Amino acid sequence: MDLFENVKVEKNANVYFGGKVTSRNIFFTDGTKKTLGVMLPGTYEFGTEKKEIMEIQSGMLKVLLPEEIDWIEIKGGTSFEVPANSKFKLEVLELCDYCCSYVD
Repeated sequence: MDLFENVKVEKNANVYFGGKVTSRNIFFTDGTKKTLGVMLPGTYEFGTEKKEIMEIQSGMLKVLLPEEIDWIEIKGGTSFEVPANSKFKLEVLELCDYCCSYVD
């Protein structure tokens, strides 16, 4: 989906890693939340509470998912899933525009 309608957007940004990763919270009428953000090149580690679906709109990165030993290359137009209550690593190779969905 390229357009979200009837949503509320939190004005304040979520800022991580000294501003190299930023996002904004988007709230839907059904109570779900997504974040829309940008990641600059670098290496990052994130933790999850809920299952996450990361859609990479543009750019390129590598992801090391929990319990895996091989990095997976992800390009714009593709996505990957991260289980709840886990940690994953990203190596952002090009500026990435992303949308993260949180799944109960």
